[in-house]
Amino acid sequence: MKLSEIPKSLYYSLKIGSIPISQLGNQPEQVIPAVVSLTSIPSRLRTLHLTIRSMMQQTYRPEKIVLWLKEDLQGKLPSRLERLQDDLFEIRYVSYGFSHRKLIHSLEKFPHKIIITCDDDVIYQENTLQLLWEEHLKFPNDIIGNRCRRITYTDQKVNSYSQWPFVTEPVIQGALVMPIGAFCVLYPPGSLHTDVGNIELFTELAPKADDLWFKAMAVLQGTRSRQNRDFPEVPIPIMGTQFVALKKINKGADFNRVQWKQICEHYGLTEDGIQELLN
Repeated sequence: MKLSEIPKSLYYSLKIGSIPISQLGNQPEQVIPAVVSLTSIPSRLRTLHLTIRSMMQQTYRPEKIVLWLKEDLQGKLPSRLERLQDDLFEIRYVSYGFSHRKLIHSLEKFPHKIIITCDDDVIYQENTLQLLWEEHLKFPNDIIGNRCRRITYTDQKVNSYSQWPFVTEPVIQGALVMPIGAFCVLYPPGSLHTDVGNIELFTELAPKADDLWFKAMAVLQGTRSRQNRDFPEVPIPIMGTQFVALKKINKGADFNRVQWKQICEHYGLTEDGIQELLN
């Protein structure tokens, strides 16, 4: 976290944390037929209630929020997180610890529902889901990301992740747009290939890159990914949550490029081939 972000983080943490539980999620403008799905790790459980609260307080509230945790955390959660459980928010336990669980288990449990993924280390502005939902209504068959990068190639060879630019104004859509999970991503039912839940395969090809894995599954299913044209504000980082982060591992060793290359080699995907599949 940057020093300049600390005052804003503290302010919004106190603001969202002070709302009485009985008032959370009580007055949405609209309830959308979608499930918000996320996961977390032990080092973030202390502050995770802030993320959940921000999702409960959305102007366009989801039908349900599901947190998937590794089963060895049962009985070890902070009370301020457990006390949030009600008809809107529930915690489920699984035997796995990979980041992909933020989506794959909800796809299995709610196969006919729209699934929206979010991260566990930020506070989301109250209109985050509204902007996502309104874009979904315009493009109901596409995967919608509130923030996306564009995978780039040089001479049919994938570039370093640092050369995958964010999709910005004017919005440039295309086959190589990849949603970034931290900013929320909306997945319509049936938008991902059936291999999406193949644990053995993704732990071999993309063990630390769920965003890349989900993008590949969209390509194989012939589903386009789209940058939301109404860019939401950047989520507010929560202090003390960035000591353990996959992005540090993936960026430092250019592991994102390595994992994307492994996925593409396995499925025979090329730059031109991806363009053809999504045209």
